[in-house]
Amino acid sequence: MPDEVHEYQNLKPGNICVDCTLGGAGHALATIQQILPDGILFGIDQDLDAITHAKKILAPFKKNVRLFHDNFIDLPAILNSNGIEGVDSIILDLGFSLNQLKNARRGFSFNKNEPLDMRMDIRNDLTASKIINSYPENELVDIFFKFGEEKFSRRVAKKIVETRKDKDIHTSSELAQIVKMAIPAKNVFSQRIHPATRVFQALRIAVNRELEKLEKFMERVPSLLKKGGRLCVISFHSLEDRIVKQALRKFEEGCTCPKELPVCLCGFIPTMKSVFRKPLIPTRKEIELNPMARSSKLRVGQKL
Repeated sequence: MPDEVHEYQNLKPGNICVDCTLGGAGHALATIQQILPDGILFGIDQDLDAITHAKKILAPFKKNVRLFHDNFIDLPAILNSNGIEGVDSIILDLGFSLNQLKNARRGFSFNKNEPLDMRMDIRNDLTASKIINSYPENELVDIFFKFGEEKFSRRVAKKIVETRKDKDIHTSSELAQIVKMAIPAKNVFSQRIHPATRVFQALRIAVNRELEKLEKFMERVPSLLKKGGRLCVISFHSLEDRIVKQALRKFEEGCTCPKELPVCLCGFIPTMKSVFRKPLIPTRKEIELNPMARSSKLRVGQKL
């Protein structure tokens, strides 16, 4: 939803903006063009390949761009080290870029035969291979069910443990085939998505601690924005969207007083508001052009 994001950022020349998840640098490029000539864009990504790609895409605007190989959870430290007290816009696009799926060679895609890695930041120690080949069966069940909402999580975990008794599972295609064999055939053929989709999603989330980092980041958002500044978050599954929705609601409606009291006595002061109550979803045309966008949702919050 690039058009919607750029509309609701509400940008002006001279703004200070942050793209917390550079990816293919599409949002970053559109943002920098709206805040010239003296605006500043901070770009962050934990994937070094994304930083390298962004340097090329944003090269014409390098005097206005600051790029950081880091995780968005560290945005407070990044702004502080650059003497920035607040920004006008923050973008958080929690999806994968096509470049990551095609060229990362870290096993993100179940359609490729790649090492079972799934680290967004290769400086981290935990890999998908370590989880698949060493975690107890009950922990695999928890990961697949909690992070992937996979209803056959027990069957999948059991099949993985049975398989690894003979040999380790090393590649994405091996794992995808194991998952497919674990799920009942009638369900495999009735699903619109690949049978391994939810398991791969769950592993990626677990390896990169995505939900934990998102929760911590959302707690800090009001302190990072200027008055009137906006946060735009694009999520791709219900767990992410729920975290964003609940955080924005807490900032706006966090009074803890009993509902029967006529006035607030807890001292709650709203810090943000949702720009619209229900999330925006992509148009049919966008989904036709980019099928990966079909599950995306956009929420926008504004600092009061």
